Amino acid sequence: MQRVPERFRSLPRVDGPFEAFQIDAEDWEVRVASYPSGMRSAPHSHDTETYGVVTRGELFLTVRGSERSLGPGEWYELARGEIHAARFDAETSLIEFTYRGQA
Repeated sequence: MQRVPERFRSLPRVDGPFEAFQIDAEDWEVRVASYPSGMRSAPHSHDTETYGVVTRGELFLTVRGSERSLGPGEWYELARGEIHAARFDAETSLIEFTYRGQA
């Protein structure tokens, strides 16, 4: 599995079945994450806005019953409370930006 670059590994680790490290800023979180092949997330939502970009591999993102494939350089946006699911058929790396501030 391709690892998150060593410099990022000194950041606070995010709990989960994937490798992720987080940078905190006022109202924002930035995560650099690497997901193993075969990982899936059940439908869920967050009380934050989420923006992400695939840096390696492929993300299959299901939103409003429609699945789309995103590859390196492609961005996604999730509104607060938007139900979504994800799957990773290959090892995949993402950078996610989560906005916790006022809508």
